[in-house]
Amino acid sequence: MSIPLNPKPNGHIVLGVTGGIAAYKACELVRLLRKQAFSVQVVMTESAQRFVGKASFQALSGRPVFTDAWDPSIDNQMPHIELSREASFILIAPATADFLSRLVQGRSDDLLTSLCLAREIPLAVAPAMNRQMWQNPATQANIELLRSREVAVWGPDQGDQACGETGDGRMLEPDELVLRLNQFRQTNDESDAASKRIPLRGLLANRKVVITAGPTFEPIDPVRGITNRSSGQMGFALAHAATQAGAQVTVIAGPVSLPTPQACQRIDVTTALEMQAAVESALKDASPDSIFIGVAAVADWRPDTLSSQKLKKEFNADLSKITWVENPDILARVAARPAEKRPFTVGFAAETGSQQELENLLPGKAARKGVDLLVGNLVHESLGGKEANLTVLDATNIGQDKPPFIRLQSQSKQWQAEELIQLIANRLIAQA
Repeated sequence: MSIPLNPKPNGHIVLGVTGGIAAYKACELVRLLRKQAFSVQVVMTESAQRFVGKASFQALSGRPVFTDAWDPSIDNQMPHIELSREASFILIAPATADFLSRLVQGRSDDLLTSLCLAREIPLAVAPAMNRQMWQNPATQANIELLRSREVAVWGPDQGDQACGETGDGRMLEPDELVLRLNQFRQTNDESDAASKRIPLRGLLANRKVVITAGPTFEPIDPVRGITNRSSGQMGFALAHAATQAGAQVTVIAGPVSLPTPQACQRIDVTTALEMQAAVESALKDASPDSIFIGVAAVADWRPDTLSSQKLKKEFNADLSKITWVENPDILARVAARPAEKRPFTVGFAAETGSQQELENLLPGKAARKGVDLLVGNLVHESLGGKEANLTVLDATNIGQDKPPFIRLQSQSKQWQAEELIQLIANRLIAQA
């Protein structure tokens, strides 16, 4: 049967915990869920108990923890049926490569796989494994099959792993999983736009996407320069979401230390001029089917000359001695390309001030840049942080009866990136 997109209108979930080191994060997940007024029934695999004991989850959830398909405490001795009857949702976090494989095969050789097989409620998995296990074609094939069966795949994230390596495979942080569960709980009305969210898979199939991310660094002398606090997180989150949507993604990154999203081409640059050259090269075969997303915080100015030696203190006391030259406006140049070579163009604008001041600034900036979409954010809310509160201006709606702004309330940057990729895809479909 088809699994409904939204859960029943109650806050009880089944949390399945499988045997990976990320099982310790599931303890914090239970704590946060209880704080958000969810009730949680924990079901553990045998291997999960090698990482975290049942007593920890029982104390945090306030409920007995189930591990055995033959548990006598269930009157009809059918825990694989009974445990999901009162629940609105099943979340497996962490979901190991082994468990994902067994789920795809329809195995029912323990309580948790049997419970997933016998469900009539939505199921989500939060993968957690070594980067090579995640990238293995067998795992990727399993993930695609699960998505095709309407199982939500949340993650994985990128970063340091227990094995000492860095890359894709980390379980999403507990607060991100809570945000996603709240999104389900708060959108039961089928007329709500969030309940009509289209899966990312295939939305940008075979489209070329070029994304700039992070800051630029404009050197003054061998040790000094001007830069900004951009972390590159939103640009990299968009790259990750675009690859999930099937795009061929190139990330042009300023000086950041983030791991490269899987299946993306990465070009590292330092200065605005280097970024400009890399963008022109990456877009040499661009067409209206291509997409350019300018997320990078590019320095507006650079010193006219680079001192070959460290400038002395007395010189630095008077920076007016430096001659400044305006850097190229990369976003505006891309938007001004001839129609046959112009990609769908999305810009970002970080501003200070209030939300109203931001909305007053965006239309004029969108007109000057010539972009299709302009994404605004307030510096004090998002710069360098893990969450973003975004305001999207659709340039085609300016002067029309339609509202020009789409507001994406504060969520993790990865979640916001997925929403933005869907907005971009919707606009491309509408103008096709």
